[in-house]
Amino acid sequence: MIFNILIGFFIIVGLVFTIVGAIGLIRLPDVYTRAHAASKSSTLGVMSILFGVFLYFWLIKDHVNPHLIIAIVFLFATSPIGGHLMGRAAYIHGIKPIEGTKPDDYKDELLRRKASK
Repeated sequence: MIFNILIGFFIIVGLVFTIVGAIGLIRLPDVYTRAHAASKSSTLGVMSILFGVFLYFWLIKDHVNPHLIIAIVFLFATSPIGGHLMGRAAYIHGIKPIEGTKPDDYKDELLRRKASK
């Protein structure tokens, strides 16, 4: 009974985070905040669902599936990097953030790199 509750908890948490990430992709105003929604909440959601499935196979079916652990680690390592690279590519191509975005820490670095070429 406790195993089923634990498995259900992780799958429901994953579902909630995935839905929040999807809503963020639709509702957020610019590419930077959308990349944040896609890389953070959706990653946590999919990882939670995969962990819930892993627990199901391990605790209920008595079968350890290493592919699920590899998928969780791969997703944990690559999705935030992909979100960062999308934001960086958008900045380099001149896509402006929404009004009210205060810090622009990358501007000086980008100007320095252009001057050195």
